[in-house]
Amino acid sequence: MNNINNDKDKAKKSLYSTIKKMVPAIFTAMTATILGFIALSTSPVPMIQDFGKMLTVGMIISFVFALFFLLPILFTRDHFFTPKMKDKINKPKKAKRIVVIDSLLEWFTQKTIAFRWGIIILAFVAATFGIMVDLDADVETDVETFMPQDSQELADIHKLRDILGTTDQVSLVYQGEDILNDESLVWVDKMSESLPEEFPDVVVETKSITGILKQMNDNELQSGNEIRDQIAEMPEGQSKLFVNEDHSKGVITVGIKHLEAADLEEFLGNLNLYLNENKLDSLDTTITGKSVLDVEMIDGLAGGRYQMTLLGAGFVFLGLLLLYRHPVKAFIPLLPILLIVGWSGMMMHFLGLNYTPLTATLGALIIGIGTEFTILIMERYFEEREKGHAKVDAMKITNKTIGKAIFATALANIGGFSALVASDFVILSDFGLMTLINISLALLSTIVVLPSILIILDRFVKIKQTT
Repeated sequence: MNNINNDKDKAKKSLYSTIKKMVPAIFTAMTATILGFIALSTSPVPMIQDFGKMLTVGMIISFVFALFFLLPILFTRDHFFTPKMKDKINKPKKAKRIVVIDSLLEWFTQKTIAFRWGIIILAFVAATFGIMVDLDADVETDVETFMPQDSQELADIHKLRDILGTTDQVSLVYQGEDILNDESLVWVDKMSESLPEEFPDVVVETKSITGILKQMNDNELQSGNEIRDQIAEMPEGQSKLFVNEDHSKGVITVGIKHLEAADLEEFLGNLNLYLNENKLDSLDTTITGKSVLDVEMIDGLAGGRYQMTLLGAGFVFLGLLLLYRHPVKAFIPLLPILLIVGWSGMMMHFLGLNYTPLTATLGALIIGIGTEFTILIMERYFEEREKGHAKVDAMKITNKTIGKAIFATALANIGGFSALVASDFVILSDFGLMTLINISLALLSTIVVLPSILIILDRFVKIKQTT
């Protein structure tokens, strides 16, 4: 009976200790993770914004679930299980296995601390090299490269392109008070005729209202009221493709060859220059269409991925600074994760991968996920320091007590994202692969680099010993 009462008291003390010490640390880690994800909301690409929002919601739900569902289950198990039942659960083999793992973690920690300066230098050199090669990395936004390459739908697109010469296009929208006056129509006809000659390697065909009118008049362009009468006689569905009802806006459809992202951006720049050189004062012209949106997405991803990463790091630092009120303590868990941004770029370079709308989020994503690991380790380390342990001993105890949990969390994340690698869609497969790599790098940085940083920067953090 006494054993049962003692077990119940231990269960209550464990619950109290967990809520008092572990829950605040997890809350801090969750806050930092969410702040990293919030940076995704600054992306100009809506799909990335939504991705960040869903990650944030998922983190909050996970924390609430762990606090109000998992903890009661664990407390119920320890409070109501009899000692005999626990003896069956805690088998001797399991205890021996734990001792071996603890000894391995202690040995590994000792070696890591012994070579801390070499580890720090190597980590920074690798990160610097990774950032240098990552600055020149390409961004892939061609939807066709994201699809399963052996799909029938993709084969049909290629076949249609071979027959028609093009499946891509841009639209030149022009507007004015009256786009059917003679001057405007002459300009539209000139643009329609000259664009294939000016850009023979890109432009396949052009379609405009003047092209239809010339077909109706033996390849001649009429003038005055005759044109208006002929447009009025056209089927409404046909005329609306090129001019609106009040004749204030029209469009020239330009069919182009399928281009890589960089070539498409160059073409649109040259087309804009050509339109400015041949501008008609009475008309305002705009280049639009899906191809233009693709280029805008390229610019948003290429320029936005580092912006998202830096904002994520800034948000996390400010959040931790408010919580800890100590700049060094706020910076320590962030530093090992910032190194991963460079390492990730190096890995993508060696694997020959281009950035996609998904992999462009990896910087902010890994800051959010990685800081969870580093904060938990740091919190546990300073807890041991407050108990009076020396720096090296505190680090050994930290890795022995929480190292297994960090490994388990990382492996769970890796297992979850590994399903994406098997996807037939290249965009999901690449994202899954790079996420696995980045989580593995986060784990490596946490257990190898972070202990060295903690030992080196420990002197800058004032420790209030409780014993």
